[in-house]
Amino acid sequence: MCGIVGAVAQRNIVPVLIEGLRRLEYRGYDSCGVAVLANGEPQRARSVARVADLDEQVRESHLEGTTGIAHTRWATHGAPVTDNAHPIFSSNALALVHNGIIENYETLRETLRGKGYEFVSQTDTEVIAHLVHSLYQGDLFAAVRAAVKQLHGAYAIAVLHKDQPHTVVGARQGSPLVVGLGQGENFLAS
Repeated sequence: MCGIVGAVAQRNIVPVLIEGLRRLEYRGYDSCGVAVLANGEPQRARSVARVADLDEQVRESHLEGTTGIAHTRWATHGAPVTDNAHPIFSSNALALVHNGIIENYETLRETLRGKGYEFVSQTDTEVIAHLVHSLYQGDLFAAVRAAVKQLHGAYAIAVLHKDQPHTVVGARQGSPLVVGLGQGENFLAS
C-alpha cells in the first residue's frame, strides 16, 4: 500500500518527511522518494531500494527545504523503476505524489499528449501531475480542484508548485489523507 507524507514548515522538513516514510514502511512498497522546493525549483531524490537508501541519497546531496512531499509506492501502473517512482514532476514546476488508481488515465494521457505534454513514466500519477500543471493559472488549490473533477477512481494526492513555495495542496476521493495542524508547520499523511 502506498504512503504519502507532506509538510510545510519554517525548518528543514526533509528529516521529518524521511521519518514519515520510515513509519509507513510496514505497509510494504517497491520504491520511495521525496521532493522539496529548494532554490526556487522542485528537487527530488528517488529510490527503488529501501527508505534507508533514500535517506543516504538525501544526506549526500544535501537536499533541504521547508516545503515538501514524500511517498512510498506499490506499483500498479508501470514497473518498480526510478522513472515510475514518486514524486512525479511536470515541467520542472510541479511535484505530485499519489495513492490509488485513476481509471480514466489513458484518455487523460491522450488529451494531455495533444497539448504537448511528454510522458517519461508509465504511471497514472504522471497524468495527474500534467493535468494539474495544465490547469495552473497562479492558484494551485484552484488547479487541483479543477483537475480532480476530471479524475475517475479512488485516490489521495499531495502537490506542490514552485510559484507557491509555502503551499502543499492535498485532495482525496475514497483513499485516506489526513491533515495535521501545528505551530508554524502543517502536515499531510495517508
